[in-house]
Amino acid sequence: MQKYTGETRVLVATDCIIFGFDGWKIKLLLVQRNIEPEKGRWSLMGGFMKPTETPDDAANRVLEHRTGLKNVYMDQLKVFGQPDRDPVERTLSIAYYALIDIHKYEKQLNDEHHAEWFLIDEMPDLIFDHNEMVKMARKQLMYKAALHPILFQLLPEKFTIPQLQALYEGVYQTEFDDRNFSRKLLSTGLLIKLAEKDKLSSKKGAFYYKLDQTHYTENFEKFLNIVPNPDKFF
Repeated sequence: MQKYTGETRVLVATDCIIFGFDGWKIKLLLVQRNIEPEKGRWSLMGGFMKPTETPDDAANRVLEHRTGLKNVYMDQLKVFGQPDRDPVERTLSIAYYALIDIHKYEKQLNDEHHAEWFLIDEMPDLIFDHNEMVKMARKQLMYKAALHPILFQLLPEKFTIPQLQALYEGVYQTEFDDRNFSRKLLSTGLLIKLAEKDKLSSKKGAFYYKLDQTHYTENFEKFLNIVPNPDKFF
């Protein structure tokens, strides 16, 4: 087999940044690294790409092997390639990210590699440049959530405004004024109020809503007025 002569071989890895929503909080899935260096420290789900794989194939294989999760749609984030990012060998990493409903995947998750969900503001310090990957993925997630209807895909068919507010606060890592958030949300005209209430969260209860699926997709930009400081995402 012919090879390029005089060239140095470089390893290629994939790292998976998996955010999850549990109904009220955004969390990050991490595993404990099982090889040196940095054995035992918390890490993203990473592994090397095989010669016969595409980057997408490798990312999905690595994620399933390290956590048990499969059929997770991930977006490619960026190639991380600082020469000293891996202290062992010259390694490029193609990072992927996703935001999933934790409850839909909890039965798939195994504990072979001690995979664990962490609240975003309580995550431990990670190996190599994984902290930078997470920071960039969070920013990209904010951008994507502003332009695409991904957040509503994480909610049940009927939901309360406090649930939706918690989801927005988790993604954008900020607090919204309750009344102002509710006013902006209802002003979109894309929510249908139901007669029943959620009585578990408070004595008074919160009305359930559902999306107006008929007009939702083509009018999703109306939700942009909820996004804090949208100019910094565009």
